[in-house]
Amino acid sequence: MCTVGGPMADVKLKNLKTKRYRCLDCGNEFKGLGKRVVCPSCQSDNVECLE
Repeated sequence: MCTVGGPMADVKLKNLKTKRYRCLDCGNEFKGLGKRVVCPSCQSDNVECLE
């Protein structure tokens, strides 16, 4: 059975190692993970890691 969201999804997401990023196009600061991080505000991949 497949489900989306719920308490188990929240627990798994909290255990992932995220990094803080800043978008160099719009200035938004956010947490992200993965090899290709994009800004959630403007969808730009022109970001820098703050950690």
